[in-house]
Amino acid sequence: MGKAKIAITMDAEFLGELDRLVEENYFQNRSQAICDAVREKLARMRHSRLSIECAKLDPKFEKAMAEEGLAEDVSQWPEY
Repeated sequence: MGKAKIAITMDAEFLGELDRLVEENYFQNRSQAICDAVREKLARMRHSRLSIECAKLDPKFEKAMAEEGLAEDVSQWPEY
């Protein structure tokens, strides 16, 4: 995956905490820390969206749709 250089603005308080973590070798550098944070946030957002969409599903309807094809006569199924 390619990388691009960007500039960001951050509260001094957060920057101090970030630098402390770098100094303690929790991260190699600021860039790694910020990339990890963005990656984690995006993963949480994807998971959250999936959970929200799944909550909208009607379990009875979904089960009926899944079983719809099973109701057909087995003799019509192709041989394997």
